[in-house]
Amino acid sequence: MIDFQRYLLIASIAALSLMLLVEWQKFEPNTPVITSTNSSNSSTTAAPTTSNDSGDLPAIISSDDLTTIKANAGVSTKYITVETDVLDLKIDLHGGDIVYAGLPDYTMSLESDDPFVILEKNDTRNYIAQSGLIGSNATDTSEGRPQFAATNANYVLQDGSDTLNIDLHYQYSDAITIIKRFRLSRGEYLINVEYLVDNQSDAPFQASFFGQLKRGDSADPSVNDEGGMFAMKPFIGVAYATNEDLYNKTTFSKMQDKPVKASVNGGWIGVIQHYFVSAWVPPVDSVNELSTIVTKQGMNIARVTSAAVTIAPRSQGIISADFYTGPKDQYSLQEISPGLELTVDYGWLWWIAQPLFWLLTKIHSVLGNWGFSIIAVTILVKAAFFQLNQKAFTSMANMRKFQPKLAEIKERYADDRQKQSQAMMDLYKKEKINPLGGCLPMVVQMPVFISLYWVLMESIELRHAPFILWIHDLSAMDPYFVLPLIMGLSMFIQQRLNPAPPDPMQAKIMQWMPIVFTFFFLFFPAGLVLYWVVNNTLSIIQQYIITKRIEKSGLPSR
Repeated sequence: MIDFQRYLLIASIAALSLMLLVEWQKFEPNTPVITSTNSSNSSTTAAPTTSNDSGDLPAIISSDDLTTIKANAGVSTKYITVETDVLDLKIDLHGGDIVYAGLPDYTMSLESDDPFVILEKNDTRNYIAQSGLIGSNATDTSEGRPQFAATNANYVLQDGSDTLNIDLHYQYSDAITIIKRFRLSRGEYLINVEYLVDNQSDAPFQASFFGQLKRGDSADPSVNDEGGMFAMKPFIGVAYATNEDLYNKTTFSKMQDKPVKASVNGGWIGVIQHYFVSAWVPPVDSVNELSTIVTKQGMNIARVTSAAVTIAPRSQGIISADFYTGPKDQYSLQEISPGLELTVDYGWLWWIAQPLFWLLTKIHSVLGNWGFSIIAVTILVKAAFFQLNQKAFTSMANMRKFQPKLAEIKERYADDRQKQSQAMMDLYKKEKINPLGGCLPMVVQMPVFISLYWVLMESIELRHAPFILWIHDLSAMDPYFVLPLIMGLSMFIQQRLNPAPPDPMQAKIMQWMPIVFTFFFLFFPAGLVLYWVVNNTLSIIQQYIITKRIEKSGLPSR
């Protein structure tokens, strides 16, 4: 029984340590290498020419070598800019691709007022959103892409207006004109992309919408390098929904050997990174094809192709899809498409994490500070497990109370492990002590801890969220390591309140735990360390009261 207790305790410590080390890296230990794309490379064809390409979609070429064009109203420009209250966009008139997307409500860092850039195309990073028409009457082919014209070089959502339409004009033929319209709304990161086709010819016009995200292997700009080798490495890759599963994900490296190919009713496909996501959401009432490609040029492509739409002769029609680029706000995402909110990935314990996040947001709506909200949630979680902790701490206090008696038994039967174990079991039975009582409740609480861990790590609400004093960002490590040191001290105090493990190896492991945990917590986000500090503090108070109460009852007579 004593051996079983020892192994159970070691297994519990190992499991908790594994959670801290592996779960922390579980975003995905996929650290991309930043690659440069100079202008000469950008002007070459970036077609999906690998064996992964399905072959039925156009090659996507860049437009860096194009000359400046004249728009309908005489505006000389290559790109147009678009500004709303939450989005800054740059659209390439060659193909009508979004080649830049900035988010004014989210800054790159606490020290900078520059908006966070989710899409961009430059020498450091190539990540853009492309769309077009393919099929019988394709506008985008392997020979080239449409050259649109715009009436303005700059579009701004005016005060008092809730929507902004950007129309790009293209003359498909003498009898067919096309307007590619980007429809944006105030406060929204969702963009409706429409092709308004005016078919005045004598033949039907038939085409399918395709939308794709094209990204190189550059690093995630939303992740800093603080902590060096211990820095958090969130998942970055492609996510998508199928009829069987509303949330699937794959890394860019896996796409080379196992590309995504799926037909889905509705669905979506996107590229996810820490805190932010970009995704194409095709019409829900059509059968859409999802696919991924890795080109020979090293570009990762996540693509959706909608069912063909036929526009009769002498009539007009619309071919459209939605595009989202912005923060992973799960309550907004779940309204856009089923499963899109799951890009806020809480792992397999989402069924615990979701209620915890709901509770955290409700408390924040009252307190207005995420740090105090974390403290309040920690107190409520602790209260929920009060009785369980009460039993655990009572068991440990009883073990501490009978330490002299246990030491005497160990000394008496030092040369006979079997008699020693039997004598200890007799003592436990006589005094009604459960030697496992201090371990099992902690194991039961581990899923809650892991769930709260994921809530604190994945929720964009905590990005750049200040607490008090020197903590200006709960999602970043404590710059002065004050909280991790307090956490280590709290673990040491808690350890002193616990009975010394009877097994020497057990005792050595427990002695090193505060030091080891403090070292790793130096690089953890301050929000997570704050949770642990408060949790330990509450445990110390409860454990101290119980221990003193039991010790006052006195030791049994020998």
